[in-house]
Amino acid sequence: MPTYEYTCDNCRHCLERFQSIKAKPLRVCPKCGKSRLRRLIGAGAGVIFKGSGFYHTDYRSDSYKKAEKKEKDSTATKPAEKKTKTEAKAKQTEKQTKPKAADDKKSA
Repeated sequence: MPTYEYTCDNCRHCLERFQSIKAKPLRVCPKCGKSRLRRLIGAGAGVIFKGSGFYHTDYRSDSYKKAEKKEKDSTATKPAEKKTKTEAKAKQTEKQTKPKAADDKKSA
């Protein structure tokens, strides 16, 4: 059940009441007795988390962490291998094209 804040428009008295959500708002001020009480819109209470974890990745088991690390390590090395193969092909292509250009210059 929430706690509601009220203020009286007549005498400016402020109060809090612990009420059900279904309960009707209070209307009569307990201090001056006038029907000028108004329920305020408040921030409410903070959320309280209880239990052994708040997010599904907070408290992973050791076996899960090891498998995740192994997967990260294997994916981190694969792109590097692909780059070296690509670079090797590029260098090989450059070597094949350079001697032809050099032969053309000698002929001229």
